[in-house]
Amino acid sequence: MTAEMLFTLAVVVGVLSALASNRVPAEIAMMAAMVAVLIGGVIDTRQALAGFANAGMMTVAVLYVVAAALRDTGAIFWIAHKLLGQPKTLLASQMRLILPTSFLSAFLNNTTVVAIMIPAVQEWAQRLKMSPSKLLLPLSYAAILGGTCTLIGTSTNLVVDGLMQDRGIPGLHIFDLAWVGVPLLVAGSVFLMLFGRRLLPEREGLIEQLEHAREYHVEMVIPKGSPLSNKSIQDAGLRNLQHGYLTDITRGAKLYTAVGPDMQLQEGDQLAFIGAPACARELQRINGLVPAHGGTHKLQLNHHQRCLVEVVLGAEFPGLNKTVKQTEFRSRYQAAILSVSRGGHRLSGKVGDITLKVGDTLLLETSETFVEQYQYRRDFMLVSPLRDSTPPNFSKAPLATGILLVMVVVNVLGFMSVLEVALLAAGLLLATGCVTVNRARMNVSVNLPVLVVIGAAFALGTALEESGAAAWIVKILLSGGIESPWLALLLIYLVTSFFTEVITNNAAAVLLFPIATGVAEQLGISPMPFIIAIMFGASASFLTPLGYQTNLMVMGPGGYRFTDYLKIGVPMAVLSTVVTVVLIPLVWPFQ
Repeated sequence: MTAEMLFTLAVVVGVLSALASNRVPAEIAMMAAMVAVLIGGVIDTRQALAGFANAGMMTVAVLYVVAAALRDTGAIFWIAHKLLGQPKTLLASQMRLILPTSFLSAFLNNTTVVAIMIPAVQEWAQRLKMSPSKLLLPLSYAAILGGTCTLIGTSTNLVVDGLMQDRGIPGLHIFDLAWVGVPLLVAGSVFLMLFGRRLLPEREGLIEQLEHAREYHVEMVIPKGSPLSNKSIQDAGLRNLQHGYLTDITRGAKLYTAVGPDMQLQEGDQLAFIGAPACARELQRINGLVPAHGGTHKLQLNHHQRCLVEVVLGAEFPGLNKTVKQTEFRSRYQAAILSVSRGGHRLSGKVGDITLKVGDTLLLETSETFVEQYQYRRDFMLVSPLRDSTPPNFSKAPLATGILLVMVVVNVLGFMSVLEVALLAAGLLLATGCVTVNRARMNVSVNLPVLVVIGAAFALGTALEESGAAAWIVKILLSGGIESPWLALLLIYLVTSFFTEVITNNAAAVLLFPIATGVAEQLGISPMPFIIAIMFGASASFLTPLGYQTNLMVMGPGGYRFTDYLKIGVPMAVLSTVVTVVLIPLVWPFQ
């Protein structure tokens, strides 16, 4: 063993320890490792930076822009609402949950899909009077399984595909992985529906309780031409909101206080809701509702410029002891008051007639510059923006969905590579106004740590090869006299799965890639089965909440403990291993 090999292996062990401890951010650990092998002379500058120009990593970055457009236009919310439907039993809920989640995850970032679906799942739990822990972990697993069905379903697939192209191996088409991914999805889904109810705990989630939150009285209107017109309250998705509830409906001169789920909505109906601050954000995402008294249309702001902000009135606010209408609040501050809360309790009645007092908390719809402009002014004691509160522009949802479908079809037909068609789709979404440049840049910036981890991991993978450490590891793995390709494939899959549970999935895939190709070379067989095994092994994370981000996302809302993941994750991991290792050589033969 040479000094370079020892040094590289020490760096790898160090970065694995740092990532497994979860005390150092993944991007910091990976960048430090990249700098170490660069300064140590294991790789040169070109090799160190090559990962940041890799086609797979660039495709991941571009797809973040596509995801931003689908989110900003409300296309994701619309698709999720349509596909989920209104199930009435636990089994039906799990079935209706797994199908749309896996479908969306096959084409969109898994984290985005799970983040959007969590409120819908919590709504189901409330309506069915059951614990959300029966549904939220299947939600995460369905997203993981769905992501394995296509090349763009998870960033790991794109990263490995980029590594293949760097080696001169032809890249995969978008649905090539479906030959293994779809059977795996079916097997995993059947297991979850048959045994998930017994293995999953029944535990209370950490859902925000309305009685402990600042309550607001928010009024919305069914405008002319609304898609909610002539729909029942149940079908419109207004029966069980996560952050609030519908109290009454005003229709003309008549007030309906006993609002049943089958009541039909009509154009011009004024709906009154009571809930936490996030209730207003939740209502914005329902296509066909507009604020009743906000007057945001008079602010002349585009959808992407609007957001929700909470402010607390200070002693120097110039409109104290005056009604909202008398203060000319909208003209003075370029913000529309949606609701007013006093002492943590809602104030009902028409917003314009409310007399403002010191300490009142106002829920505003305004521009993104409001916080920067007024957070240090004495008019308000506190200015707090609500996270992710920009209302979707539903009018462009069909266009954004159409562009996504065209992107998939063009790649399936082989006219363009995944990167080329993703760049074209992102350009069209920007050109048509489905997403703005600032919003696209913001979405990529939010996910920048993921891109840094991917780019730096390429450098570490190259260092393993250049130093000879990868070949040494291959020799150790095969030292037991493993001559069976099936056994070698199983070993690569299991090692990749183990690495994924303790470090990031992308880093695990990049580090194992040179080892997998080395094993294939030693056995004198095709490297493709081993490369595909890495793709599936790096994505099949079911055992811990730390192995995959979506598993961690549902831990709090579902009230899960570490042992809950092991109880259902171990049989899921065994099932995944058997299905994958059996099917891969049938689709990609060893010879």
